[in-house]
Amino acid sequence: MTGKERVMKVFNHQKPDHMPCFSVNGTPTYEQMEKVGAYWPEAHERAEDMAKLAMAAFTVLGFDAVRVPFCQTFEAEALGCKVKSGGKENIPGIDHPPAYKLEDEPVFPDDFLQRGRIPQLIEAVRILKREVGDQVAVIGGIIGPFTIAGAMLDAVPILKASFKEPDKLLPFLDVAEKAGTALGKALIDAGADLICVEDMQASPDLIAPRTYRDLELEYQRRQVQALDVPVILHICGNVDKIVEYMTATGAEALSLEPKSDVDAARRNAAATTIIIGGVDAATTLFMKTPEVVKEAAREQIEMGLDVLAPGCAIAPGTPTDNLLAMVEVSQEYTS
Repeated sequence: MTGKERVMKVFNHQKPDHMPCFSVNGTPTYEQMEKVGAYWPEAHERAEDMAKLAMAAFTVLGFDAVRVPFCQTFEAEALGCKVKSGGKENIPGIDHPPAYKLEDEPVFPDDFLQRGRIPQLIEAVRILKREVGDQVAVIGGIIGPFTIAGAMLDAVPILKASFKEPDKLLPFLDVAEKAGTALGKALIDAGADLICVEDMQASPDLIAPRTYRDLELEYQRRQVQALDVPVILHICGNVDKIVEYMTATGAEALSLEPKSDVDAARRNAAATTIIIGGVDAATTLFMKTPEVVKEAAREQIEMGLDVLAPGCAIAPGTPTDNLLAMVEVSQEYTS
Protein backbone atom coordinates (compact mmCIF):
# COMPACT_ATOMS: atom_id res chain seq x y z
CA MET A 1 0.00 0.00 0.00
CA THR A 2 1.01 3.61 -0.42
CA GLY A 3 1.06 5.77 2.66
CA LYS A 4 -2.10 7.50 1.48
CA GLU A 5 -3.91 4.20 0.99
CA ARG A 6 -2.78 3.08 4.44
CA VAL A 7 -4.05 6.25 6.13
CA MET A 8 -7.35 6.38 4.28
CA LYS A 9 -8.01 2.70 5.03
CA VAL A 10 -7.91 3.56 8.73
CA PHE A 11 -10.20 6.56 8.28
CA ASN A 12 -12.61 4.38 6.31
CA HIS A 13 -12.57 1.86 9.19
CA GLN A 14 -10.81 -0.77 7.11
CA LYS A 15 -7.58 -2.64 7.82
CA PRO A 16 -4.33 -1.42 6.25
CA ASP A 17 -1.32 -3.63 5.57
CA HIS A 18 0.28 -2.22 8.72
CA MET A 19 -0.30 0.59 11.20
CA PRO A 20 0.18 4.07 9.71
CA CYS A 21 2.75 6.42 11.20
CA PHE A 22 2.65 10.19 10.79
CA SER A 23 2.42 13.41 12.77
CA VAL A 24 -0.78 15.41 12.98
CA ASN A 25 1.23 18.34 14.38
CA GLY A 26 4.39 20.07 13.22
CA THR A 27 6.96 17.81 11.53
CA PRO A 28 10.16 19.81 10.70
CA THR A 29 13.54 19.23 12.30
CA TYR A 30 16.89 20.87 11.68
CA GLU A 31 18.19 17.63 10.17
CA GLN A 32 15.30 17.53 7.70
CA MET A 33 15.98 21.15 6.78
CA GLU A 34 19.57 20.28 5.92
CA LYS A 35 18.52 17.19 3.97
CA VAL A 36 16.06 18.98 1.68
CA GLY A 37 17.50 22.51 1.67
CA ALA A 38 14.41 24.25 3.02
CA TYR A 39 14.72 26.30 6.20
CA TRP A 40 12.92 28.50 8.67
CA PRO A 41 11.87 31.30 8.61
CA GLU A 42 11.27 31.04 4.84
CA ALA A 43 9.30 27.80 5.27
CA HIS A 44 6.83 29.69 7.45
CA GLU A 45 6.40 32.38 4.83
CA ARG A 46 6.75 31.04 1.27
CA ALA A 47 4.67 28.28 -0.28
CA GLU A 48 7.53 26.59 -2.13
CA ASP A 49 9.75 26.36 0.95
CA MET A 50 6.83 25.32 3.13
CA ALA A 51 5.88 22.46 0.82
CA LYS A 52 9.49 21.37 0.35
CA LEU A 53 10.06 21.11 4.09
CA ALA A 54 6.70 19.39 4.66
CA MET A 55 7.59 16.75 2.06
CA ALA A 56 10.64 15.80 4.14
CA ALA A 57 8.27 14.00 6.53
CA PHE A 58 7.75 11.57 3.64
CA THR A 59 11.02 11.65 1.73
CA VAL A 60 13.33 11.65 4.78
CA LEU A 61 11.25 10.02 7.53
CA GLY A 62 8.91 7.76 5.60
CA PHE A 63 5.75 9.10 7.27
CA ASP A 64 2.43 8.15 5.68
CA ALA A 65 1.19 11.76 5.66
CA VAL A 66 2.58 15.27 5.31
CA ARG A 67 1.16 18.44 6.84
CA VAL A 68 1.34 22.20 6.83
CA PRO A 69 1.68 24.69 8.44
CA PHE A 70 4.36 24.43 11.13
CA CYS A 71 3.05 27.10 13.53
CA GLN A 72 -0.25 28.26 15.06
CA THR A 73 -0.33 31.89 13.94
CA PHE A 74 -1.90 32.04 10.46
CA GLU A 75 -5.51 32.69 11.45
CA ALA A 76 -4.61 35.03 14.30
CA GLU A 77 -2.37 37.11 12.03
CA ALA A 78 -5.16 37.43 9.47
CA LEU A 79 -7.46 38.65 12.27
CA GLY A 80 -5.07 41.47 13.15
CA CYS A 81 -2.72 39.93 15.71
CA LYS A 82 0.96 40.79 15.57
CA VAL A 83 3.30 37.89 14.89
CA LYS A 84 6.91 37.73 16.03
CA SER A 85 9.32 35.71 13.91
CA GLY A 86 10.94 32.63 15.34
CA GLY A 87 13.98 33.22 13.17
CA LYS A 88 15.97 30.26 11.87
CA GLU A 89 15.45 28.01 14.89
CA ASN A 90 11.93 28.49 16.24
CA ILE A 91 8.32 28.85 15.16
CA PRO A 92 6.55 32.23 15.02
CA GLY A 93 4.44 33.30 17.99
CA ILE A 94 1.82 35.91 18.83
CA ASP A 95 3.35 39.20 19.96
CA HIS A 96 2.12 41.67 22.57
CA PRO A 97 0.09 43.71 23.16
CA PRO A 98 -3.01 41.71 22.10
CA ALA A 99 -5.01 42.98 19.15
CA TYR A 100 -8.31 43.10 21.06
CA LYS A 101 -9.80 43.88 24.45
CA LEU A 102 -12.71 42.03 26.00
CA GLU A 103 -15.00 45.01 25.40
CA ASP A 104 -14.35 45.02 21.64
CA GLU A 105 -16.77 43.63 19.07
CA PRO A 106 -14.71 41.54 16.65
CA VAL A 107 -15.88 41.15 13.06
CA PHE A 108 -14.87 38.38 10.69
CA PRO A 109 -13.25 40.07 7.66
CA ASP A 110 -14.59 39.37 4.18
CA ASP A 111 -11.06 39.19 2.78
CA PHE A 112 -9.80 36.80 5.46
CA LEU A 113 -8.35 34.26 2.99
CA GLN A 114 -6.33 36.97 1.24
CA ARG A 115 -4.69 38.24 4.43
CA GLY A 116 -1.23 37.62 5.85
CA ARG A 117 0.45 34.36 4.86
CA ILE A 118 -2.77 32.45 4.28
CA PRO A 119 -2.44 32.53 0.45
CA GLN A 120 1.04 30.99 0.81
CA LEU A 121 -0.33 28.21 3.03
CA ILE A 122 -3.11 27.40 0.56
CA GLU A 123 -0.59 27.29 -2.28
CA ALA A 124 1.67 25.00 -0.24
CA VAL A 125 -1.19 22.48 0.02
CA ARG A 126 -1.67 22.67 -3.75
CA ILE A 127 2.01 21.92 -4.25
CA LEU A 128 1.92 18.99 -1.82
CA LYS A 129 -1.14 17.57 -3.52
CA ARG A 130 0.53 17.83 -6.91
CA GLU A 131 3.93 16.51 -5.85
CA VAL A 132 3.17 13.72 -3.34
CA GLY A 133 -0.61 13.60 -3.00
CA ASP A 134 -0.87 10.24 -4.75
CA GLN A 135 1.65 8.69 -2.35
CA VAL A 136 0.82 10.15 1.07
CA ALA A 137 -2.15 11.80 2.74
CA VAL A 138 -2.05 15.60 2.87
CA ILE A 139 -3.09 17.14 6.19
CA GLY A 140 -4.12 20.76 6.49
CA GLY A 141 -3.70 22.23 9.96
CA ILE A 142 -6.07 24.79 11.44
CA ILE A 143 -6.37 26.23 14.94
CA GLY A 144 -9.39 25.69 17.16
CA PRO A 145 -11.72 28.47 18.34
CA PHE A 146 -10.56 28.83 21.94
CA THR A 147 -6.91 29.08 20.95
CA ILE A 148 -7.54 31.69 18.25
CA ALA A 149 -9.68 33.67 20.69
CA GLY A 150 -6.81 33.41 23.17
CA ALA A 151 -4.44 34.89 20.61
CA MET A 152 -6.85 37.75 20.00
CA LEU A 153 -7.26 38.56 23.70
CA ASP A 154 -4.10 37.09 25.28
CA ALA A 155 -3.95 34.13 27.63
CA VAL A 156 -4.68 35.75 30.98
CA PRO A 157 -7.71 37.84 29.90
CA ILE A 158 -9.41 34.89 28.18
CA LEU A 159 -8.83 32.58 31.12
CA LYS A 160 -10.19 35.13 33.59
CA ALA A 161 -13.20 35.82 31.39
CA SER A 162 -13.94 32.10 31.05
CA PHE A 163 -14.65 32.09 34.80
CA LYS A 164 -16.06 35.55 35.44
CA GLU A 165 -17.67 36.77 32.20
CA PRO A 166 -17.99 33.86 29.79
CA ASP A 167 -20.69 35.56 27.70
CA LYS A 168 -18.16 38.21 26.67
CA LEU A 169 -16.09 35.53 24.99
CA LEU A 170 -18.85 34.37 22.66
CA PRO A 171 -18.25 36.99 19.90
CA PHE A 172 -14.55 36.11 19.90
CA LEU A 173 -15.25 32.38 19.76
CA ASP A 174 -17.68 32.98 16.91
CA VAL A 175 -15.13 34.91 14.84
CA ALA A 176 -12.41 32.39 15.73
CA GLU A 177 -14.54 29.47 14.62
CA LYS A 178 -15.34 31.19 11.33
CA ALA A 179 -11.65 31.87 10.75
CA GLY A 180 -10.54 28.28 11.30
CA THR A 181 -13.46 26.90 9.32
CA ALA A 182 -12.87 29.22 6.36
CA LEU A 183 -9.21 28.24 6.28
CA GLY A 184 -10.07 24.55 6.62
CA LYS A 185 -12.45 24.71 3.67
CA ALA A 186 -9.83 26.51 1.58
CA LEU A 187 -7.23 23.87 2.42
CA ILE A 188 -9.68 21.12 1.44
CA ASP A 189 -10.34 22.88 -1.87
CA ALA A 190 -6.57 23.03 -2.39
CA GLY A 191 -6.26 19.27 -1.89
CA ALA A 192 -6.08 18.41 1.83
CA ASP A 193 -7.28 14.86 2.53
CA LEU A 194 -7.60 15.45 6.28
CA ILE A 195 -7.89 18.47 8.56
CA CYS A 196 -6.24 18.62 11.96
CA VAL A 197 -7.77 21.06 14.44
CA GLU A 198 -5.23 22.04 17.10
CA ASP A 199 -6.88 23.69 20.11
CA MET A 200 -4.05 23.90 22.60
CA GLN A 201 -5.64 26.40 24.98
CA ALA A 202 -8.74 24.22 25.38
CA SER A 203 -6.60 21.79 27.40
CA PRO A 204 -7.75 20.74 30.89
CA ASP A 205 -4.31 21.96 31.95
CA LEU A 206 -5.62 25.49 31.28
CA ILE A 207 -9.41 25.49 31.52
CA ALA A 208 -11.85 23.47 33.61
CA PRO A 209 -13.60 20.56 31.84
CA ARG A 210 -16.96 22.27 32.43
CA THR A 211 -15.63 25.39 30.69
CA TYR A 212 -14.71 23.26 27.70
CA ARG A 213 -18.15 21.65 27.74
CA ASP A 214 -20.17 24.82 28.23
CA LEU A 215 -18.12 27.33 26.27
CA GLU A 216 -15.98 25.67 23.62
CA LEU A 217 -17.68 22.43 22.61
CA GLU A 218 -20.42 24.00 20.49
CA TYR A 219 -17.94 26.01 18.42
CA GLN A 220 -15.74 22.98 17.83
CA ARG A 221 -18.82 21.01 16.81
CA ARG A 222 -19.79 23.68 14.29
CA GLN A 223 -16.30 23.60 12.84
CA VAL A 224 -16.14 19.83 12.47
CA GLN A 225 -19.59 19.66 10.90
CA ALA A 226 -18.67 22.34 8.35
CA LEU A 227 -15.65 20.42 7.02
CA ASP A 228 -16.30 17.63 4.53
CA VAL A 229 -13.16 15.56 5.04
CA PRO A 230 -12.21 13.59 8.16
CA VAL A 231 -11.18 15.81 11.07
CA ILE A 232 -8.52 15.07 13.67
CA LEU A 233 -8.92 16.95 16.96
CA HIS A 234 -5.74 17.57 18.95
CA ILE A 235 -5.79 19.11 22.42
CA CYS A 236 -2.57 19.15 24.45
CA GLY A 237 -2.08 17.64 27.88
CA ASN A 238 -4.05 14.97 29.72
CA VAL A 239 -7.51 15.05 28.17
CA ASP A 240 -9.02 12.12 30.06
CA LYS A 241 -11.64 14.38 31.65
CA ILE A 242 -12.85 15.79 28.33
CA VAL A 243 -12.54 12.86 25.92
CA GLU A 244 -16.30 12.34 25.99
CA TYR A 245 -16.83 15.99 25.02
CA MET A 246 -14.13 15.82 22.34
CA THR A 247 -15.97 12.90 20.79
CA ALA A 248 -19.19 14.94 20.86
CA THR A 249 -17.62 17.39 18.39
CA GLY A 250 -18.02 14.74 15.70
CA ALA A 251 -14.29 14.56 14.97
CA GLU A 252 -13.40 11.27 13.33
CA ALA A 253 -10.10 11.03 15.20
CA LEU A 254 -8.61 12.19 18.48
CA SER A 255 -4.89 12.87 18.78
CA LEU A 256 -3.62 12.15 22.29
CA GLU A 257 -0.40 12.84 24.14
CA PRO A 258 0.98 9.90 26.18
CA LYS A 259 -0.21 11.72 29.32
CA SER A 260 -3.73 10.62 28.39
CA ASP A 261 -5.02 7.13 29.05
CA VAL A 262 -5.65 5.36 25.73
CA ASP A 263 -7.78 2.72 27.45
CA ALA A 264 -9.94 5.44 29.01
CA ALA A 265 -10.22 7.17 25.66
CA ARG A 266 -11.45 3.93 24.12
CA ARG A 267 -14.09 3.59 26.83
CA ASN A 268 -15.28 7.19 26.70
CA ALA A 269 -15.01 7.94 22.99
CA ALA A 270 -17.46 6.77 20.35
CA ALA A 271 -16.92 3.23 19.12
CA THR A 272 -15.90 4.49 15.68
CA THR A 273 -13.43 7.13 16.95
CA ILE A 274 -9.90 6.69 15.61
CA ILE A 275 -7.25 7.07 18.31
CA ILE A 276 -3.93 8.61 17.26
CA GLY A 277 -1.00 8.87 19.63
CA GLY A 278 2.18 7.37 20.83
CA VAL A 279 5.59 8.69 21.66
CA ASP A 280 6.18 11.71 23.89
CA ALA A 281 7.69 14.37 21.63
CA ALA A 282 9.30 16.58 24.25
CA THR A 283 11.20 13.90 26.16
CA THR A 284 11.35 10.49 24.53
CA LEU A 285 11.62 11.45 20.86
CA PHE A 286 13.79 14.47 21.52
CA MET A 287 16.08 13.20 24.27
CA LYS A 288 16.20 9.40 24.34
CA THR A 289 17.75 6.69 22.17
CA PRO A 290 16.09 4.85 19.26
CA GLU A 291 15.78 1.76 21.47
CA VAL A 292 13.83 3.71 24.12
CA VAL A 293 11.65 5.23 21.38
CA LYS A 294 10.78 1.75 20.13
CA GLU A 295 9.86 0.55 23.62
CA ALA A 296 7.63 3.59 24.20
CA ALA A 297 5.97 3.17 20.81
CA ARG A 298 5.19 -0.50 21.38
CA GLU A 299 3.82 0.24 24.85
CA GLN A 300 1.42 2.85 23.51
CA ILE A 301 0.33 0.73 20.53
CA GLU A 302 -0.53 -2.16 22.84
CA MET A 303 -2.93 0.17 24.67
CA GLY A 304 -5.08 0.36 21.56
CA LEU A 305 -3.86 2.97 19.08
CA ASP A 306 -5.04 3.05 15.47
CA VAL A 307 -2.23 5.35 14.28
CA LEU A 308 1.26 5.75 15.73
CA ALA A 309 2.38 9.37 15.99
CA PRO A 310 4.41 11.78 18.07
CA GLY A 311 2.29 12.94 20.97
CA CYS A 312 2.59 16.57 19.86
CA ALA A 313 4.66 18.69 17.47
CA ILE A 314 8.12 17.28 16.85
CA ALA A 315 10.86 19.31 18.54
CA PRO A 316 13.11 20.71 15.79
CA GLY A 317 16.22 19.25 17.42
CA THR A 318 14.82 15.69 17.38
CA PRO A 319 17.27 13.17 15.85
CA THR A 320 16.17 11.59 12.58
CA ASP A 321 17.14 8.16 13.90
CA ASN A 322 14.53 8.44 16.65
CA LEU A 323 11.79 9.27 14.15
CA LEU A 324 12.86 6.42 11.88
CA ALA A 325 12.69 4.10 14.90
CA MET A 326 9.06 5.06 15.43
CA VAL A 327 8.26 4.34 11.78
CA GLU A 328 9.99 0.98 12.04
CA VAL A 329 7.81 -0.04 14.99
CA SER A 330 4.62 0.90 13.13
CA GLN A 331 5.56 -1.59 10.42
CA GLU A 332 5.66 -4.41 12.97
CA TYR A 333 1.92 -4.11 13.57
CA THR A 334 0.21 -5.75 10.60
CA SER A 335 -3.46 -6.47 10.21
